[in-house]
Amino acid sequence: MSTRYGIPEAPEAPEVLDRREGPYGEVVLRRHGGLLQIIANGCFLMDTSDGRSERRLVDAALAALGARVADPRVLIGGLGVGFSLAHAAGQPRWGRITVVEREPAVIEWHRAGPLSELSARALADPRAQIVETDLLAYVHETSDTFDALCLDIDNGPGWTVTEDNEGLYSAGGLKACARVLNPHGVLAVWSARPSPEFEGTMRNAGFRQVRTEEIPVARGVPDVVHIGVRPG
Repeated sequence: MSTRYGIPEAPEAPEVLDRREGPYGEVVLRRHGGLLQIIANGCFLMDTSDGRSERRLVDAALAALGARVADPRVLIGGLGVGFSLAHAAGQPRWGRITVVEREPAVIEWHRAGPLSELSARALADPRAQIVETDLLAYVHETSDTFDALCLDIDNGPGWTVTEDNEGLYSAGGLKACARVLNPHGVLAVWSARPSPEFEGTMRNAGFRQVRTEEIPVARGVPDVVHIGVRPG
């Protein structure tokens, strides 16, 4: 908080840049100081303050793949503020980069709105494409396959933005995720807090080498990435 004449000033109020009623409820883009923030159904999702968690999500998936796959294809679940997409596009090793995002407003904010300053270069990359659909439906229906799937569409397996997302983190939802992965493909799931129960669900869904990597944050419980490998 800044001060003037020794008297603390009130923090700057967030400015709503856009508010939409989307297919899954209300989504809001707002500016708070120098940050852009996405709010869904009143729940804070993410902002442009850091991005280390989103970058670590992509890095963890690539590291788990090792050197065994040339030009690996990655599926990113959730466009958000674009950190994961931008980071993947900045890594020449990735082959195709597919982002699934179900909110038309979020896609528009990146293509022609304030978030384009973060993602314009990545969206111009010929390897990158955005698919506008629900991720759970996509992993059940697509005929495409990938070497890595990076999930960042909620605040974690136990803290979903909408109730219908809960099925994605069940054994059935994770088996659908495994369906779109090639043998030895990697699933990486971002979460705002660790979940030993989710590790168990990943194992029950057939994933192997399940582990959790912590991502230090400024305050509170570390963010984490849950990682598992589809058997060959």
